[in-house]
Amino acid sequence: ASNVDQESLVWAVPYLPIDPKDVGRSYEAVIRVNSQSGKGGVAYLLKSDHNLDLPRRLQIEFSRVVQNKTDSEGGEVTSAALWSIFTDEYLPSKDDAQKWGRFELKKMRTTSEMDGVVDLDVVLRDGSAEKEVHGTGNGPISAFLEILAQQGISVQLLDYTEHTLGASSDAQAAAYIELSVNGKTLWGVGIDGDISNASLKAVISAVNRAVR
Repeated sequence: ASNVDQESLVWAVPYLPIDPKDVGRSYEAVIRVNSQSGKGGVAYLLKSDHNLDLPRRLQIEFSRVVQNKTDSEGGEVTSAALWSIFTDEYLPSKDDAQKWGRFELKKMRTTSEMDGVVDLDVVLRDGSAEKEVHGTGNGPISAFLEILAQQGISVQLLDYTEHTLGASSDAQAAAYIELSVNGKTLWGVGIDGDISNASLKAVISAVNRAVR
């Protein structure tokens, strides 16, 4: 028999990790987002619920947006509320009366030459007016940045990534772009069935966030 006093033993395992499924919960159910939450919980919910795989620096930027929201309103943020914060910050409203930002892409058409030069023609809403504008570049994004320069917006591309939101042939695409807009660095997000449209929407998202 051991001479050790069993009552004097220190419990070496302060908690026992369990799988939430063992107690009838899901991983989503035990993730809470509040003012103290890091980017990981925010990114997990957006990926699991909406298939959005945010780049790391965008995760950091959006987690600050969420933190400011929870600091001002208090409490925890549900997945539905998190999505509402994300769309309000990065995506245009489908309601014309609630659209935000100076610019909106109404139409676009691209043509490319064998030398790699892309010609881009767009119908752009600038404030309350619509205008037809043209730009050229080595791709749709660079051509669109030229168009924005014509409107007095100095834009520099810093980072860009994209992915589909599903495996089907008609799945939408998400584009994430980091821009320096008139010296201010921030991200934009675009979602569309066409990846070129999504990329230009992401540019507009970042620019509108910078100038609104």
